[in-house]
Amino acid sequence: MPFTLRGDDVCQPTSPTPIPKPYWVAFSPAVAQLIDIEIGSNGLPSHGDWLEVLAGNQLAVGGIEFSSPIATVYSGHQFGVWAGQLGDGRAILLGDMNGLELQLKGAGKTQYSRMGDGRAVLRSSIREFLCSEAMHALGIPTSRALAVVGSQQAVLRETLETAAVCSRIAPSFIRIGHFEHFASQQNIVRLKELADLMIANFYPECIADKDSYLSLFKAISARNAKLVAGWQSVGFCHGVLNSDNISALGLTIDYGPFGFLDQFEIDHICNHSDQGGRYAYQRQPQVMHWNMACLASAMLPLLELDHSEEESQALLRSALEEFPLIYAKEWQYLFRSKLGLQLEKEGDIQLIERLLQAMNDSRVDYTNFFRNLGNLSKDVLLTTIPQRNEFIDRENIDQWFTDYINRLKSETLDDQSRKEMMNRINPKYILRNHLAQAAIEKAQQNDFSEVATLLQILSNPFDEQVDFESYSKPPPIDMQHIEVSCSS
Repeated sequence: MPFTLRGDDVCQPTSPTPIPKPYWVAFSPAVAQLIDIEIGSNGLPSHGDWLEVLAGNQLAVGGIEFSSPIATVYSGHQFGVWAGQLGDGRAILLGDMNGLELQLKGAGKTQYSRMGDGRAVLRSSIREFLCSEAMHALGIPTSRALAVVGSQQAVLRETLETAAVCSRIAPSFIRIGHFEHFASQQNIVRLKELADLMIANFYPECIADKDSYLSLFKAISARNAKLVAGWQSVGFCHGVLNSDNISALGLTIDYGPFGFLDQFEIDHICNHSDQGGRYAYQRQPQVMHWNMACLASAMLPLLELDHSEEESQALLRSALEEFPLIYAKEWQYLFRSKLGLQLEKEGDIQLIERLLQAMNDSRVDYTNFFRNLGNLSKDVLLTTIPQRNEFIDRENIDQWFTDYINRLKSETLDDQSRKEMMNRINPKYILRNHLAQAAIEKAQQNDFSEVATLLQILSNPFDEQVDFESYSKPPPIDMQHIEVSCSS
């Protein structure tokens, strides 16, 4: 959907800043097909000018011309503190292709760059590219990554690095911060235009509701409640859940200091800039709920068009209370499925929570434990379960396995059918930090083969890929604590 709002108070015309001697680092043919880019036999665009376009060096390719690129303004809360006006500081929206917005991240300064240089680096661009596509394959709503284009242009972060531009697509990049911005400006006209745009294009079911703006809030909140439940189920930590990084479509966006859990830690912090642990793994649901409260506050003026202030506040408070209920229902469904349980029975939640606590206490590998759990049969002997050896408290985990096996016996699926079901929700392959780091280090030496290999593996995360078995293994000891920060 093209971003149709225009005006200096909404966006600024912004042309990308060229980079010297661009080259392909990564490209996703699957994403290219979504926007009708013709692919050659080498897996890259048939038209060579796409390299220059996705580098930000030109705005036309074939018969396509991106005549009105823009950067949009938004505001938001960062680490729980109101940050005021922000905006697309290093993202430039080229335009619409096939109903999807094409955006360049790292293509130079915009009106909203503040003290930044508007650039992205090779390291962070590869991470976003791979994780976007990995999350999509895992079934988690996300923006998609089309390509990474590199250059030897120097960019200063903690150290001197090289520039890269990551091109990404989504139905819309509108975020909670857009609502917050117009509300903070008391610009009810723009706020209403934004809400009407969202309803018309993405939430048409709200049109029939007499309280369409309340309905819109509920819909956005529900999508994000289900999104964060999905994150928890695959062990994904976003790292920086500021309100300006939260999609109004319930998509995972703005990949920065993210990380997947290796050893399970309930309080795992993937962003070393997050010294207080605000965005730790177990806090993600609460923080997302908090962000929905920010959205409710921003949308309050819209409800006041039809209700009193007191009534509007009461309606939004009630709607906000639905978030934890929707989250809990989705979380319970996902974790029951991870355990191979189709029926809802009393005691299931305690069974799940006991397992997670035991995994936390023994730092058990999250992804591999759930994947291997599907190999158990209902008549297995407790002493022959190899996963018992991963736990420090043997008596405790033996009791858990005993209860779990008894619970499996109340299910109707046979062992093989249950394993197949579990293998469709418990991935074998995730983007572990050490795998991403290995690909980055090769890419920094102009070897992009590992990026391509990871894209291939992560595009099929639930499959047994015999040739890539080593990619499912936990990181070696010296790679277990790779740190990423907001500069990522």
